[in-house]
Amino acid sequence: MSTPQTIYESLHHQGFSRRDFLKFCGISATIMGLSPSMIPRIAKALENTPKKSVIWLSFQECTGCTESLIRAHAPTIEGLIFDHISLDYHHTLQAASGRAAEQARENAMKEHHGDYLLVVDGSIPMGNPGYSTSAGISSLDMLKEVASGAGAIIAIGTCAAYGGLPHAAPNPTGAVSVEELITNKPLINIPGCPPIPAVIAGVISYIVTFGQLPKRDSLKRPITFFGQNIHDRCYRRSFYDQGLFANSFDDEGAKKGWCLYKLGCKGPVTYNACATTKWNENVSFPIEAGHGCLGCSEPHFWDAGHFYQALSVPTREIVGTAGYALAAGAAVGVASAMLNKKKKVDATKNHETVTIHDLERTSS
Repeated sequence: MSTPQTIYESLHHQGFSRRDFLKFCGISATIMGLSPSMIPRIAKALENTPKKSVIWLSFQECTGCTESLIRAHAPTIEGLIFDHISLDYHHTLQAASGRAAEQARENAMKEHHGDYLLVVDGSIPMGNPGYSTSAGISSLDMLKEVASGAGAIIAIGTCAAYGGLPHAAPNPTGAVSVEELITNKPLINIPGCPPIPAVIAGVISYIVTFGQLPKRDSLKRPITFFGQNIHDRCYRRSFYDQGLFANSFDDEGAKKGWCLYKLGCKGPVTYNACATTKWNENVSFPIEAGHGCLGCSEPHFWDAGHFYQALSVPTREIVGTAGYALAAGAAVGVASAMLNKKKKVDATKNHETVTIHDLERTSS
């Protein structure tokens, strides 16, 4: 068997000069959320890292996660496939079909056993195997078979990470997340409905480059992208601090871009990079387009209450620093209780896990 090309050798074969390669490493650092000081380390890693075999399985999902990925711009989907990885199996993007497609999956599993990267989008139904099948194989059996030889697993989208919309009450298919079934493999969650394209590409690039998962929070999300809530990085935050809120989607406050908190925005309790990384090549995100955050990167977001009902009512019309702390603390406490009852929730800052009782003490 011939030695596989490294990523650097692949790029060189495509006509990349050393200068081009270092620019490529700089772009890679950016999408992975790393500082420019990491470029030499990235270059060294890519000089010795072969392209990673990736098997992508889709179960109970809407194809939104794949639709998001193909809109990635740095790298593009073409760049990701041709420069970083070998996408050996993907229900939507593969050219092969039928037996040829399944043979490609089986070959990749055999040739790269113990090292390939398994990407999963969609929840897994436990109520009836016939709810979701591929090539006559149930989602549960397919997941267990492919996961057994994977080096690591990425659960992409809220359905794969937490069960998502199929898991919403009354959960007729018995949908569960990947993590509930596979407990003996390194796993990272990239939730979102769908996730941001740059976040998907960034995490895959990090794993391929460094051969390990990036740092994760208590919900196994990459801290680089999910370490802060949307509210703290939202450009409307200053209006919240001033007590300036839109009361309807067509009032004067909405037209002036005031805070959407009273219209049900879940930004204070939602951890994601939407407000900074944004969508469509950093053009916009839902709040910038005039719609509050739905909290789609958090567990049970569909069952967490009315999308257009405020988390809590601010106690002051003009919210100063102390007032903000009171209102925000109450909002997080109410939403956390609504989402997780008395379970621990991920409200990480400085890598700490805060319990609901802590939040209640903060807001009292």
